[in-house]
Amino acid sequence: MKNQKPVFIAIVFALAFALAPVTKATPHPDGGPTYAPPPPNEAADSAYSTSPEGENLPVVTIHSAGNILRGKTGSFVLDMKPVLMFGATFVKFSVSGTAVAGVDYAPLISPAYIGQSGYGVISFATLPDPRAQSSRQAYSVVVTLEPGLGYTLGEQKSALIWIKPAQ
Repeated sequence: MKNQKPVFIAIVFALAFALAPVTKATPHPDGGPTYAPPPPNEAADSAYSTSPEGENLPVVTIHSAGNILRGKTGSFVLDMKPVLMFGATFVKFSVSGTAVAGVDYAPLISPAYIGQSGYGVISFATLPDPRAQSSRQAYSVVVTLEPGLGYTLGEQKSALIWIKPAQ
């Protein structure tokens, strides 16, 4: 037990030689191995986006689940392709339209969560109309996706839902 240092050095030395072929470790007089950069991905699928760093990022789009009657719940569906294998993503969005948050619908809070399935939902509840009964008008809610880290935006960046008066 006294002189364990030579045994440890021998094990590390043997391990280094065992791993040398795996790591392609060879002595170079110029300082080390050089690797050619990977070829550009010319046949990239439209579901992928390439960032300036060459990293493939998922593409996020949004769709409306359809118009709703006042007093019901509306939904926007987020779709991310390709799906992230071991994680999820938060997507930033903004809300606009003729409907007023807190008056026509419960306010929406950004960001939205997209899980491992590649889908996310932004749901909102409509509120009773505080306006005069003579004003039986439909109001719009538009959700627009905003750029963020870890994803890019597809062609469908915004979606619209009309809040129609209850019958």
